Amino acid sequence: MPAPGTPLEKLGFLTIGLFDRDDPRAGHETTLDVIALGEQLGFDSAYLRHRHLQYGISSPIAVLGAATQRTSRIELGTAVIPLGWENPLRLAEDLATVDLLSGGRLNPGVSVGPPMRWDAVKESLYPDTADAEDFSYERVERLLRFVGGEQAGTVRGREGIEEWSDRVEPHSPGLRQRLWYGGGSTRSATWAGEHGMNFLTSSVVSAENDSVDFAEIQAAQVRAFRAASPAGEAARVSQGLVVIPTDSATDGQRAKYAAYVESRLPRVGTPQGPGRLLFAPDLLGTSEQIAEQLYAHAGFREVREVVFALPFSFEHEDYAQILTDIATRLGPALGWAPAGQ
Repeated sequence: MPAPGTPLEKLGFLTIGLFDRDDPRAGHETTLDVIALGEQLGFDSAYLRHRHLQYGISSPIAVLGAATQRTSRIELGTAVIPLGWENPLRLAEDLATVDLLSGGRLNPGVSVGPPMRWDAVKESLYPDTADAEDFSYERVERLLRFVGGEQAGTVRGREGIEEWSDRVEPHSPGLRQRLWYGGGSTRSATWAGEHGMNFLTSSVVSAENDSVDFAEIQAAQVRAFRAASPAGEAARVSQGLVVIPTDSATDGQRAKYAAYVESRLPRVGTPQGPGRLLFAPDLLGTSEQIAEQLYAHAGFREVREVVFALPFSFEHEDYAQILTDIATRLGPALGWAPAGQ
């Protein structure tokens, strides 16, 4: 998107799906309500975050399976499933099942690396194989093969009364082309492109070559992805910044939002931790103000679709206000039109 006036093609949102420890169903139901609202507002996609041993959705594919029965059009995605927690063959079965239930609307995003807080969970997660587990890109390659219908077993045909397949069943044609890799480094961006995946870039990137300019680093990673992808400039990339429009917010909501953004500012502009992670500032203001900031953002200018991230800890009425303002004010300010219009 080189300049204002070039329409944004796809507009989506991302939510973490928080819940109360003592009443987890309510939070999951609220997440499904948010997805349904997104479809009503004309969003192109709704994505779920992924959390383990926390009070956020630990099984987004199961929740999206439920969402397939409450929606009919909106694309459903994950951003992202950490494959260190997953068996690629079993995950391929779940993904294909939900994709078929959705009518081909699933857009799974994945990532690699050891599970977060590995030392605290490895004995529970992999009690016998922790030291042998491979958390490299090879884990994604296995998932790609299984989702694509390549051989997963050595038996095929009828044996007695049982019918066997040598590939993952069910098989969902087209799902392989809708798999995304969530990455924040040039290496990940290039790898995703070389392997024919789509690329999710978020509000976190790795500081590279001593630069701390988030937008320029992100833009360079998007260009590296497209240069490596067989699809070239047509390769799909989605950007996931946190945006909080305040057009229809109450005074109380504006104060809450401002305090939230302020609390997260100390991590902006300085690489964090051994991975030298850079965080983008949250964008807060009217839709007109946010649109102006986005058009000035080098990373945004490289993409044609976005999945804006909702803040972590707000209430349902806050999410409803933010989503409504994004769909009715910010989206149109970026040249986007709701689905069906």
